[in-house]
Amino acid sequence: MQGSTGNGVGGVLAISRRVVFPEPPPLQLSVAPETIHLTAWDLRMLKFQYIQHAVLLPKPKHQPAAGLAVVDHLASAFARAVGRFHPFAGRLVLGEIGADGVTATVSLRCTGEGAEFVHAAAPGVTAADIASAAPLCVPRELVSSLFPLNGLLNADAVSPDGDCQRRAPLLAAQVTELADAVFVAVSLNHAVGDGAAFWHFVNTWSDLSRSGGAARNGRRQCWSGGPTPAAPCRSPCSSPRSSTTVKKLKSRANAEVHDAGAGTAAATATVSSLQALLAHLWRSVCRARRLEPPQETNFLLSVGCRGKVTGVPATGDVGNAVVGCRVTLTAGEVQAKGLGGTAWLLNRAVAALDEPSMVSECLAWMREQRFPSTASARTQNGVNMFTGSHGPRSTRWTASPRSTRAAAAVAPSRWSCASPRKPWPGSSRMKSSWTR
Repeated sequence: MQGSTGNGVGGVLAISRRVVFPEPPPLQLSVAPETIHLTAWDLRMLKFQYIQHAVLLPKPKHQPAAGLAVVDHLASAFARAVGRFHPFAGRLVLGEIGADGVTATVSLRCTGEGAEFVHAAAPGVTAADIASAAPLCVPRELVSSLFPLNGLLNADAVSPDGDCQRRAPLLAAQVTELADAVFVAVSLNHAVGDGAAFWHFVNTWSDLSRSGGAARNGRRQCWSGGPTPAAPCRSPCSSPRSSTTVKKLKSRANAEVHDAGAGTAAATATVSSLQALLAHLWRSVCRARRLEPPQETNFLLSVGCRGKVTGVPATGDVGNAVVGCRVTLTAGEVQAKGLGGTAWLLNRAVAALDEPSMVSECLAWMREQRFPSTASARTQNGVNMFTGSHGPRSTRWTASPRSTRAAAAVAPSRWSCASPRKPWPGSSRMKSSWTR
């Protein structure tokens, strides 16, 4: 299937779409699909958009046919990675409607219907167009066309139980050949995995691509054995910060906190690099929008629960394990408190989220379900800021996602990827494009 997105030299041509099945397929698919009941942490993500991130890889030089070979190699490794995370090849199903005619259940059915893999080309686009420090703005249409399933809500993948119409997959990858690089983008339904699970999958795919066999521990690495200028995809409008700049922000924030808190607990506490950067962005947004001092602003933080709640291990699992917290200040307070004071409030908000508060928040949601969305996080004046926990630096990796989360009495029951495997003869099974 071919098609084009974008105009002019910056257009993206979709060369092919295929369905990649788990390799090897889990044994349970030969019996009956397993049904995984989503937790409160999972269900509340239904109205958010898919998680989407990408990496840039070097393109082989002086090898005209190397591009297609790289794509086929990545597709093969992708199938093996999906085999290790086989629930991601399933579908979200809508169960029976409650007696009140309003409530319903949404579950993950491990049907093994596969993930989408797209091969595209953008010969008029270079790595510098989307990853360099200049220009600061990248055409939104170009960014959108580089990602599969762009703009979909997680709920768009839900279909009634027994419905034969195939809905959007839970997982998709797009490999786009640029003029001088290869852009690898991944989209994952947020209802089946958070940022840690997302990067766990990407890291496993990377390891399988490099080794051709078992995945290894480690952070995101090169994909083809050679040196890789792994660069994150930049948003349509972004403000790139070097590690040196972030270190300076952290040093300045901590100096301000320690000076203001001499003789108190703040004198020995440490603001993280991320908290210093977020405080800087908060202050910058308030200035850029010329907000009046009394204008109320909010910073919404997504905080991971892994290793902090009984029964939720720090590593080796998938699904969602995040809670949110809100810090509220007027625009005048954001400026008056300075970088250190603003970062310190973000630090204290995260520190206050201990196990009892995380469990209490989860139980409160179960009593009164609310489904926030990206749109609901905004106000009419546009003075809400939100950050997730999708960065690979905030995650920890293991060789396999098959560890089982023990369900603690006070924590939501969890799901795992554990299942027996059997060899699958031949190469990866692939089918035609999706019908949406």
